[in-house]
Amino acid sequence: MKKIKLWPRSLRLQMILMMLGTIILVQVGSLSVGNYLRERYVEDVVVNYLTTTIRTLRAAVAQIPAENRARFIEEASQNKWRLWSRQLPKDTRFSQPLRRNAQNHQHRERLTEYPSGDLRNNLRDLINHLNHELNDGTRVGLSRGEEPRMYISLLPELNEFDNTVMREWLVIPLDRIEPPNMQAIMVAWLSINLLLIAMAAGFAWHITRPLTRLSRAADQLAQGHPERVTPAGPTETRLLGERFNAMLDALDESKQVQQTLLAGLPHDLKSPLARMWLRLEMTDDQSLKEGMRNDVQDMQRMIDQFIGYVRGSDPGTYTFSKLALNTWIDERVSSWEGAGSPVFLKLMPPHKVFVNADGLALGRLLDNLISNALKHGQPPVDVQVRTHQQQVVISVCDQGEGIPLERRTEALRAFSRLDSARTKTGSVGLGLALADAIAKAHHGSLELGSGESGGLRVDITLPLADN
Repeated sequence: MKKIKLWPRSLRLQMILMMLGTIILVQVGSLSVGNYLRERYVEDVVVNYLTTTIRTLRAAVAQIPAENRARFIEEASQNKWRLWSRQLPKDTRFSQPLRRNAQNHQHRERLTEYPSGDLRNNLRDLINHLNHELNDGTRVGLSRGEEPRMYISLLPELNEFDNTVMREWLVIPLDRIEPPNMQAIMVAWLSINLLLIAMAAGFAWHITRPLTRLSRAADQLAQGHPERVTPAGPTETRLLGERFNAMLDALDESKQVQQTLLAGLPHDLKSPLARMWLRLEMTDDQSLKEGMRNDVQDMQRMIDQFIGYVRGSDPGTYTFSKLALNTWIDERVSSWEGAGSPVFLKLMPPHKVFVNADGLALGRLLDNLISNALKHGQPPVDVQVRTHQQQVVISVCDQGEGIPLERRTEALRAFSRLDSARTKTGSVGLGLALADAIAKAHHGSLELGSGESGGLRVDITLPLADN
């Protein structure tokens, strides 16, 4: 059973998720602490303050004659409050029993459901706390009708569950008190969170963008197209970019030294080799002459391979032009057939195929692959051309033993000779490396595979040019 990985592999996504999780945890913690502090504030400060205020108001009203109390309440509240000196309306509900010693009484009242957004929904807990603290007979209630009002008893009643005994109640209208706009609060809260998430994403992008560029440059280097990066981002990624550029400079310098050595050595060996050919022709010993001729021919092939590798691995010497691949491939294969070699063009697209290429370098690539197939594999050698999407694939297949899968990467390295598969005198292991370098210089790729008969198949993939 395949294991499902929920955690993303991308560093950018990991940083975004980490910061998003931190933001969510901080928000949840802040809301929890804020809610706890609000409840404690309501319980310890607001409730105590209101309880003291109600007791003081009740004691003050008790000192005023009964016939003057209503006018006193109206004048003191600027006609906003009023006094009810009759039986309490039936639309009043009480949140808690009258006294603390009545909490275990079997009487329970059904909680009234108010419309959404009604201020009375937010006052329930407050009134519960008030009735819990007021143990001197005072009761606080909320209306059940459409008009939101709050009732506060001014005189203790004789029976805590008999509303008919209560005669004087302070009526406070609540219609002028605006409930908090929760929609605006939620919109503001969501906006802040979205802003924080956007900032987290921008921060993650700022950190990972230099790494993404460096990864892309490393891919270009692996494909044979080194590309410098611009150091950016934090100090660590900036230093990493500078070190990468320094590595490219070191590789380029090493490559220049290698090309100089490879270019100079064959030319230096040409003169001694020419003298050896001359002395070889002047000798009369046929046995010695035949052995020396084979050795000199091997040396000549090695020198030719060095020169071909130096020329083919330097893209600066290429001249690119639009090449009609159908006609060009047919001519190259026909030249091998005309020389008596068992090389055949097996597959060709019916339509015209064009590529941007250097004809000499591409010819060196194809001739190198065909020569290797004839020398290290077994004839016949089949050449196939097919198109796929915006690419053309040139395949060269032999009938030999091929190269084992685990050694194909090694076969593409310069100076690598696979003794178990391809050992011939005079080979220095530059054939496939040269072909790979030419393919990469044409923005293509080279892959080793197995043919239909088990031999080696070399696929050269090149981008198509516009017709």
